[in-house]
Amino acid sequence: MPHSRRTFSSFLVALSLGGQAATPTASAGTAPKTNLASKTAVVHHRFADVDGQKIFYREAGSRSAPHILLLHGFPTSSHMYRNLIPLLADRYHVIAPDLPGFGFSDAPDRKQYAYTFDNIAKTMGKFTEVVGLTSYAVQVFDYGAPIGLRLALANPERITALISQNGNAYEEGLGTDWNPIQTYWKEPTAANREPLRDFLKPGTIKNYQYLNGAADKTRVAPEAYTLDSALLARPGNEEIQLDLFLDYASNVALYPQFQAYFRAKRPPTLAVWGQHDPLFIPAGAQAFKRDNPAAEVHMLDAGHFALETHVQEVAVLIREFLARKLPKK
Repeated sequence: MPHSRRTFSSFLVALSLGGQAATPTASAGTAPKTNLASKTAVVHHRFADVDGQKIFYREAGSRSAPHILLLHGFPTSSHMYRNLIPLLADRYHVIAPDLPGFGFSDAPDRKQYAYTFDNIAKTMGKFTEVVGLTSYAVQVFDYGAPIGLRLALANPERITALISQNGNAYEEGLGTDWNPIQTYWKEPTAANREPLRDFLKPGTIKNYQYLNGAADKTRVAPEAYTLDSALLARPGNEEIQLDLFLDYASNVALYPQFQAYFRAKRPPTLAVWGQHDPLFIPAGAQAFKRDNPAAEVHMLDAGHFALETHVQEVAVLIREFLARKLPKK
């Protein structure tokens, strides 16, 4: 689905001049009308010990219910799921961890812990065992996609369903705003690393990651991007994030394996996409149907952080999808 996007470089120029990022206009997404009543749930905030690391996670719902693992992305944490968890917890056991180096989980020094997607996926795999998830639906967003899909490759029998909210597995899903990071992949020099620090600036996180593409910016909670920036500002964290920018190339290299998994295992798949996301563009959502024709794809009139503005719509889609796809207990 075509949509207008401002490149990241021109976006930064606009910011430096005090301008606003352009927000594309598009028709509303294909999500059904929201009819989910307001729900509340007791959400527990816990830490799990995983190989000596403290991994923070949010947990709600009965542990006897079907499990859902929610994996966040850059630059956020499990905080991004704070409004979704109560809308699912009456039916499902929901767990949302913070990845190492993010949120309230430990952020070991780079000399003690390799910040690669392979290594983070191994930590998250052990986390699922520590908290007792033997089978689960996995919801992935941004960085959560290559991590969750690595978990699926390692133990496909544990995955009951896949929900992707702007979680990419296809090269055509990478927007042109990836160009400066792709340049760093090809030539990992200090000169190519330095400009990527702009992605970590508070103004960029607020205006580019959160507000860009949001049809109603007043629905984006300021504590979301403020918390992200505060946690990314911890000593040493900037270099951790730059290491992950470089290692994202390993995810693209695994795309063919992810796609082979979709074809071979045909996990029940729901893609819910903020169609104005300049990083993970709508072509990445539609591509799921190529390898798994039964995949269900819904576009929302939202940006990268669709849950900030469309959490009710997303919750309705997830509940209806899982009610049809998960085995009845």
